[in-house]
Amino acid sequence: MYFDEHNPPHFHVRYNEYRAVMSIRTLNVIDGHIPARVGGLVEEWGELHRDELMAMWDMKDFRKLEPLV
Repeated sequence: MYFDEHNPPHFHVRYNEYRAVMSIRTLNVIDGHIPARVGGLVEEWGELHRDELMAMWDMKDFRKLEPLV
């Protein structure tokens, strides 16, 4: 996430040469492209952290979240 971002609430994903923007609410890619396998992992991570991601978006209080283990 970046400060002063536009709606809808989203986060940025980087994987090797791939870049994507994913909606926090739906966990769908709204811009860019990532491999399907990576997208599945990011969706799983997003489901675990959706409430935290929305709180960070609303409060503009960004911090690192735990990775998927």
